Amino acid sequence: MTVAVWEAMRRRPLRFALSAWPLRSWAFLLSGTVLGFVVLLLFAALLLVGVGLSVVGIGLVILMASAVFGVPVAALERRRLRLVEPDHLLDPHGSLPGTGALPWLRTRLRERATWRELAYTLILGVVFTATGIGFIALLGLSVILAATPVIVWAIAPDTVMLVPGQPISDPVAALPGSATGLFGLLVSAYAGGLLAGAQVRIAQFLLSARDEDLSSRVIELTRSRARLVDAFEAERRRIERDLHDGAQQQLVALTMTLGLAELELRGQDSTAAPLIARARTEARQALGQLRSLVRGIHPQVLTDHGLPAAVAELALRNPIPVTVDIDLPDRLPSAVEATAYFTVTEALTNASKHSGADEVAVVGGLTDDKLVLLITDNGHGGADPAAGAGLQGLADRVAILKGRLIVTSPVGGPTQLRVEVPCSA
Repeated sequence: MTVAVWEAMRRRPLRFALSAWPLRSWAFLLSGTVLGFVVLLLFAALLLVGVGLSVVGIGLVILMASAVFGVPVAALERRRLRLVEPDHLLDPHGSLPGTGALPWLRTRLRERATWRELAYTLILGVVFTATGIGFIALLGLSVILAATPVIVWAIAPDTVMLVPGQPISDPVAALPGSATGLFGLLVSAYAGGLLAGAQVRIAQFLLSARDEDLSSRVIELTRSRARLVDAFEAERRRIERDLHDGAQQQLVALTMTLGLAELELRGQDSTAAPLIARARTEARQALGQLRSLVRGIHPQVLTDHGLPAAVAELALRNPIPVTVDIDLPDRLPSAVEATAYFTVTEALTNASKHSGADEVAVVGGLTDDKLVLLITDNGHGGADPAAGAGLQGLADRVAILKGRLIVTSPVGGPTQLRVEVPCSA
C-alpha cells in the first residue's frame, strides 16, 4: 500500500513545496499533536482511576475499558487520515448490532485488531505528540523569521534582536532573517511530508484490516448463515411433522369415515349418497395435495433412508424420465443431504419447465470427502445463470455450505449442473 504524500514527493520533488500537500501535511501533523495530547491525558486518567479503584472492583472494569480505548481513537484516526491519504482504511472489526456492553467488550478484547489499535493509541499519545511539538516549534520559528521585516516595521522605533547583541530597527536589515525563515518553511514542507507519510505508514500497519481479520469475519458470517440454515431446516422438519401427524392423519380419518358412511347408504334411495361420494373424492384429493406439500417441505424418505432413496423417489414423480445413480458408502450430514436433495429438486423442476428435454440423469458420489452430483439433461441448452433467479438460488443454497455449482449449457445442449458440497462443511 503506497503513501500518497510520499508518492507526491517522489514524482514531483521540486513542485511539491508549491502544491497543497505541505498544507495538508501540516494540518494532519498539527491536528494529530493536539489529538495525541488529549488522548494521552485521557488514557493516563483512565489508568490512574482504574488502578486506584481496583480494590473495590469497579477499577477492573475501568481498566478493561482502557484496553479498548484504542477502538474509538482508531476510528477517528481512520477518518483523520483522509487529510493526506485518499485510500480509506478498512475497519478490522465486525459489526455487532444489538449487542450489549459486556458482550461487545468481550468480543473486542478477543480481537487482535483491538490490541494493535491500543498500541497505535500509545504511539500517537507519546511519539507522535513529541515529534509534533518539535515540528510545530520548527514551523512556528520559520513563520516568525519569515515575517521579521513586517514585525520590525510594526514595532519601530523599537528594535528587534534576531541575534543577541545585534538589534535591528530597519526592515531592510531584517531581510536575511526573512530569507532564513523562508528556507525554514521550505524545510518544513518536506519535513512535514516525511513525518506525515511515516505516521500514515504506521497507521496502515496497525489500523487497517488484515487478512486474518477479514478471514475471521468471513468465517463468522459463514457460521451465522449455516446456523440460519440449520434453524430453517429444523423449522421445516417441525412443520412437516405437524402436518404429517396432525392434518394428514385427520384427512385419512375423514376419508375413512366418509367411506363408511357411503357403505351405509349404498343401496338406499337417498340424495345424501352422491354427496357423500363427492365429499370422499374431494377429501382424497386434499390428502394427495397435502402429501405432496409435506414431501416438498421435507420428505420423510430423506430422513429415514438418505439421499439416494429420496432422489429415486423424486425421480418416480418427475414428469420427465430420470435415471438415478448415486453411490454413497454411508449417510451424509443432514445439512448436506437436505441441500443436495432440494438442489436436485429445483434442477429437475427447471429441466421439466425450460429445457425441452426428454431424459435426465442424476449421478453422484463422494470424492475427497466431497459430495459431487452431476445433473444432465438432453435439452436444447442455453441456460444462463444470470438470466433468472433459479440457478442463482441454487448457487446461493450450495454456497452456504462452502460448496459450488458449475453450469455447462452450450446452445443445443446438453445442460449439466455439477454440484459440489464438502461433507465437512
